[in-house]
Amino acid sequence: MSPTRRYVSPLREQAAARTRTLILEHATELFAERGYGRVTVADIASAAGVASKTVFASVGSKSDILNRVVDRAVIASGYEQTMRDLLELRSPDEVLKALAQGTRLGNEGQFAVIEAVHKALPVHEDSEALWERMTAAYREALHTAARHLHTLTPPPPHSAKETGDLLWYWFGPTGWRTLVVENGWSWDRAEEVLRDTAVATLR
Repeated sequence: MSPTRRYVSPLREQAAARTRTLILEHATELFAERGYGRVTVADIASAAGVASKTVFASVGSKSDILNRVVDRAVIASGYEQTMRDLLELRSPDEVLKALAQGTRLGNEGQFAVIEAVHKALPVHEDSEALWERMTAAYREALHTAARHLHTLTPPPPHSAKETGDLLWYWFGPTGWRTLVVENGWSWDRAEEVLRDTAVATLR
């Protein structure tokens, strides 16, 4: 006799997915507003309107929640399509303009996640690995853009490695956060200045 298969209800799975999404969204907001160290699973459960045991069953511990938040942000960033479009550009100025706009949209759109991670770093049990997971693909994308710039005319006056490092300095999350969060710049002004600085330096 064949073993009995457990019936899985599509509606139940959809409800569970919605619950996970709700928990992660509220956790992101709380981590960004209060800081990871000041938020408890009970706080997240209360904000999401569920029991604490539901949070543990659906998403896991507070550390698990932050990891899931980071994973969702990387997927949602859309950087792969942005990079495909950028690699089709044949003018250095167009590439730098696209980088400024694309990284601005990514940082602005994922602002709560970036704040959540930034505030978690001083207290997270494995902050170095967390930051690496958050930024590895981002950093590699900017170094890919740098290598592309070196195939164009005129190429930047630095090595490809140094060009990538400069792009990370200008267009990485720390650059955006320094101007917008710490100094109160508008996103528009930050994009304009970072773009113009990159163009002027790399010509």
